[in-house]
Amino acid sequence: MGTPPEKGALSRREALKRTLFGAAGVALAERLGTQALAAPRAPRAKAVIQIWMWGGPCHIDTFDPKPKAGQDYCGPLSKAIPTKVDGIQFGELLPMLAEQADKLAIIRSMTHGNNSHETASYIVQTGRQPGRLVYPGVGAVTSVFKGYDSGYKGLVPPYIVLTQTQGRFSEAGFLGQRHKPFATGGDPNRTPFTVEGLVAQSITDERQQDRRKLLESLDTLGKAMPGNPHFAKLEQCQGSAYDMMFGEARKLFDLAQERDETRDRYGRNTFGQSCLVARRLVEHGVPYVTINYRGWDTHKQHFEAMRRMLPDLDRGMATLLADLADRGLLDSTIIWWGGEFGRTPKIAWEAPWNGGRHHFGACFSSVVAGGGFKGGRVVGASNDKGTEVAQRPVYPRDLLRSMYALLGIDPEGPLPNPRGLSVKVLPANEEGEKTGGPLTEIV
Repeated sequence: MGTPPEKGALSRREALKRTLFGAAGVALAERLGTQALAAPRAPRAKAVIQIWMWGGPCHIDTFDPKPKAGQDYCGPLSKAIPTKVDGIQFGELLPMLAEQADKLAIIRSMTHGNNSHETASYIVQTGRQPGRLVYPGVGAVTSVFKGYDSGYKGLVPPYIVLTQTQGRFSEAGFLGQRHKPFATGGDPNRTPFTVEGLVAQSITDERQQDRRKLLESLDTLGKAMPGNPHFAKLEQCQGSAYDMMFGEARKLFDLAQERDETRDRYGRNTFGQSCLVARRLVEHGVPYVTINYRGWDTHKQHFEAMRRMLPDLDRGMATLLADLADRGLLDSTIIWWGGEFGRTPKIAWEAPWNGGRHHFGACFSSVVAGGGFKGGRVVGASNDKGTEVAQRPVYPRDLLRSMYALLGIDPEGPLPNPRGLSVKVLPANEEGEKTGGPLTEIV
């Protein structure tokens, strides 16, 4: 059940277009007049690739199979397969990820109890219950501590979403537009990958260069005041914009730079090629990349959707893990897989659902790898039918706390913000948020 991107994301896109070639204007504004922030702890991770399963994936079909639960819970996906780690099993449609299980930490006892897309997304991304303030999500917080304010030099923004914003909450919250993600738009499985603000649809490079010459010829005021600092900044902005459009930054998104064999390994589909772009971005130093993998809100005909989507997930994510490891990047890159909640363990066979699964925030799974997380581990457990947490509840706040610590961000420290609010990165214990305790099992 698709939902269009939030209105704020669309208005930002329009604003990007009006500020000369999209992201460049925002990127330059972020770079000018900023001061470095020192991380309070030595980081083990430099970057995060978040694989956001928009709509909520089912734990029983993926990383917490229940082969003995019966037809009303397993449906046609009733098999569990062994993995590279003794005693850990995955769903039958994830054979390639099963071979990467030694790199993965599976959290089978995630819980928050909320079944609303918007609210659950907010809880998972912020570690907080909704209240008077709208807090920023993980990507925006990371951009504060790992972006331009702490010495990030990249031309592309430090927080990128492939390809559409998550659209269920305000990612930047009270941090404002400056820390919103740059959503690429387009489809990386197409040639060219039309990145919004960098590659214009149906406009050749030659035509863009002609437009640049025309713009320069019309800039009579700037030429008449060559020493004016305001015009100097505008010229710098224009230069940065063209660097993004025709320079090295654009090549980051150009998958023609990769061998065909590499692209084939990731899978010639939107998700697989998004994983390849994400690898290229973190290799370049981008600190936070979200792959927004839509389509998991499977109220109807769930199993038909799983047979289409899980193989793509399996190939793309498994290849990403292996590729990062081969390049020496997995130790410094956190992979975070999951959605806003899970799906109901019991299947809705009746019409109009015809074998669907509904929203389920009581018990679901998340997966992390790399960046200091220990692989080949399982945290917590659900009961025999996956309907509730049986051991070691883990709340979103607990997982985010561990991720921030690995990134060198003090989860209990102050969160700098333009409004001057006295707030912490994550809620303190006295604020009443539920917690299952730190994830010492995997950190």
